[in-house]
Amino acid sequence: MPEGHSVHRIARQFGANFVGSAAAVTSPQGRFEVGAAELDGREITSSEAIGKHLLLGFDGTASAPERVLHVHLGIYGAWDFAGAISVDPTILASRAAVGAARMGQTGMRGVGGAGTDGENEESIASIGAPRLARLRAGEQETLAEPAAFPPEPVGQVRVRILTETAVADLRGPTVCEVLEPAQVRALAQRLGPDPEAPTESRAKAEARFVERASRSNQPIGQLLMDQSVVAGIGNVYRAELLFRARIDPHRPGSRLTSDELRALWRDWVKLLRIGVETGQMLTIDGLRGAKRAAALANRADRHWVYKREGLPCRRCGATIVLETMQGRKLYRCPGCQL
Repeated sequence: MPEGHSVHRIARQFGANFVGSAAAVTSPQGRFEVGAAELDGREITSSEAIGKHLLLGFDGTASAPERVLHVHLGIYGAWDFAGAISVDPTILASRAAVGAARMGQTGMRGVGGAGTDGENEESIASIGAPRLARLRAGEQETLAEPAAFPPEPVGQVRVRILTETAVADLRGPTVCEVLEPAQVRALAQRLGPDPEAPTESRAKAEARFVERASRSNQPIGQLLMDQSVVAGIGNVYRAELLFRARIDPHRPGSRLTSDELRALWRDWVKLLRIGVETGQMLTIDGLRGAKRAAALANRADRHWVYKREGLPCRRCGATIVLETMQGRKLYRCPGCQL
């Protein structure tokens, strides 16, 4: 499942290429025809993310009040972009650091895209679930460059958002619905804090995380995956944050000190920012030159414990352990995380 950094990148991509334009909204698959008709022809006014939730605002009139398209990608969801797509200017420098050759060519479906099992996360052509996972889920796609704009919808496109210059196709989401502003506010209140969301200050978000985590007797490894405690963290960031903090995932939240919880939050702020800017869940600090290039090119070189079960810890040499917590894989080092 895409983690919070990917959804923020999607929000930025819509902000850079769609906000301010009137959009033709359709449902080629047919499963979202009513919702698409409600949004069709409106101007896209905003693009925001809270955790793993994308919120696209559409303008309103007296007869047709403002509406918001709410999307949660889930396991198989992804957005594909084509046309005159550019990267948000605030992350151009990071894109150059990753390497333009791996970013794919504008307007090409799948080329430089999501790849398999988390590779090529920094694509601007396809953001979301790994492409092969989507193929296994029944998608039938080609990797050919479209001959004309807009390209014909391919596969099970739930929603197509089309402007004069750009198109975005959504496939396989867990949630795709039209909300009123009051419903969006209620959603934000249910979710835990997100340091990249515009809904509250960083200080308030930190305090809210510390308060929610400290009052629970559930394991901290479970709390970090609870989207009502903190929004946006998934399996990768959970494993890496706890390793970096040398915290046993099984310790109850109530047994962590306020300083430990604040440090966890601030490290999440740091890692999420890196993820948004680079498109990669890069969780090893201090990488330079060839080592940084290798980490950006290959997940095996960018994480401390995630997907490294049975291998020696990079820090202490102990064997990395793979466990299961609430049905999700949990990676930890028994030597460092005591």
